[in-house]
Amino acid sequence: MAMAAASRFFFTLTLTLSVCLLPLVYANSEGDALYTFRRSLSDPDNLLQSWDPTLVNPCTWFHITCNQDNRVTRVELYKNNIQGTIPAELGNLKSLISLDLYNNNISGTIPLSLGKLKSLVFLRLNDNRLTGPIPRDLTGISSLKVVDVSNNNLCGTIPTSGPFEHIPLNNFENNHRLEGPELLGLASYDTNCS
Repeated sequence: MAMAAASRFFFTLTLTLSVCLLPLVYANSEGDALYTFRRSLSDPDNLLQSWDPTLVNPCTWFHITCNQDNRVTRVELYKNNIQGTIPAELGNLKSLISLDLYNNNISGTIPLSLGKLKSLVFLRLNDNRLTGPIPRDLTGISSLKVVDVSNNNLCGTIPTSGPFEHIPLNNFENNHRLEGPELLGLASYDTNCS
């Protein structure tokens, strides 16, 4: 009888700790993804000084917003004079609704992993120095309402499927090697991109 009670107690304790620690696991993985992003950036104005990897929860960091479950929902780093690249790890922010990196000096390509952000509504990467094609993985994000990649150096063709059907063409302008939009597969997929 005492053995059954002790066993039940340890089971309840384990279950309780698991439920309580689950948000910390999410916070740590999201914090790791954001800190990877932080390490890829040059921050001349020291705006990201609060991005401390020793803090368990990235929800306390400036320019980060979280929901009631402490999941990152917004990364708002627009007009901050930051330089660097967007790491693939940002695709691990599963609850992200808004990624605002516009008006900086972000370079490199748009990671394919952003296509895993199934809650994403706003993707504003305009006025940077991004290169490469627009990842077709983004066309699978049904929640996506706003995409602005204007004023970069993107190449290839503008997607028209999924959420891209309703994105205004001026949100793609001033990418001199970007063509399109694709016409039901008649245009080459990533022309002018080598």
